[in-house]
Amino acid sequence: MTPRLEIRLAGMGGQGIVLAGVILADAAIRDGKNAVQTQNYGPEARGGASRSEVVIADGEIDYPEVIQADILLCMSQEACDRYYGSLKQNGLLIVDATYVKRTPTAQVISCEFTTWASETTGKEVTASVLALAFLAGLTDLVSRRALEEAVADRAPTGTAEPNLQAVARGFAEAEGFRHR
Repeated sequence: MTPRLEIRLAGMGGQGIVLAGVILADAAIRDGKNAVQTQNYGPEARGGASRSEVVIADGEIDYPEVIQADILLCMSQEACDRYYGSLKQNGLLIVDATYVKRTPTAQVISCEFTTWASETTGKEVTASVLALAFLAGLTDLVSRRALEEAVADRAPTGTAEPNLQAVARGFAEAEGFRHR
């Protein structure tokens, strides 16, 4: 792990982007790292732009916001178009192929997160947690144990079980991706 890792999660309001950022920061802390999460979303309650940023470090975090993302997870086309320019040159771009149909680079991991979430839980809103688990499984950013604990504690009342199902599917898809 680098001294400071910057992750930007972006999509539309109602996709659970802010919750995913809170869960990621919580999981990093459970793994013994320092983490800070910030968020920004449009004035619309649902459907407007939404962004959650997480900075993870082994040491102190002097500045709490993403300067240039090491990892960018985009759950909508608007998010990809808007935030791709803030990704480091060799940064990791992951997109939800359900909503992101064009990317500014061929170096992208494109997965059907929303489709997988619908198949697994029957709830599209779990796609952001599924994508987060995929990211964790692919990069070892946080442990599965820490992510599951954070989901169990942070998911809205009555939604822990489908979100934990989404975590399991995300890790399974990451495992399959690693062995391609």
